[in-house]
Amino acid sequence: MSVRDLIPWNRNNGNQVPSILRDDDRDPFLSLHREVNRLFDDVFRGFGSSLPSFANGSAFTAGWPNVEISDTDKEIKVTAEVPGLEEKDIEVLLNDGVLTLRGEKRSETEDKDRQFSERYYGRFERRIPLGIEVKDDQVDARFKNGVLTVTLPKSEKAQSQVKRIAIKS
Repeated sequence: MSVRDLIPWNRNNGNQVPSILRDDDRDPFLSLHREVNRLFDDVFRGFGSSLPSFANGSAFTAGWPNVEISDTDKEIKVTAEVPGLEEKDIEVLLNDGVLTLRGEKRSETEDKDRQFSERYYGRFERRIPLGIEVKDDQVDARFKNGVLTVTLPKSEKAQSQVKRIAIKS
């Protein structure tokens, strides 16, 4: 095979004019493949930033950092894993019953030396609706070993609204 065979020219005439036919016009399987991809893109486009996009490295929008929420009669505890960050890189806000965790993870090395990386860098923001009243003045946030723990004590009103419901068999 010569290099000339690899060039996508129309070989029916000697003018070496590029072929106007696309590959999917000639191959029905390639056409089907592209159509299915287009359909999936159209479906998932409606989800906005709620799905991770690993191809472009913006997985932070998918719900990073990972959180664990525990709810007791007296308090709500939110624990977030933020490895590689320091306390100064994270901001914790409480506004209208929504806890917001935001910050930025920066790269330690230059991109020119990196050939492959599965680590994520960039800004993140995670909003957690609480759904109850908390004692704003007693909220406590602690950071240790890459784990952020926010303790939100419930107000007396929120504690009194808890009603246990018996389960019948």
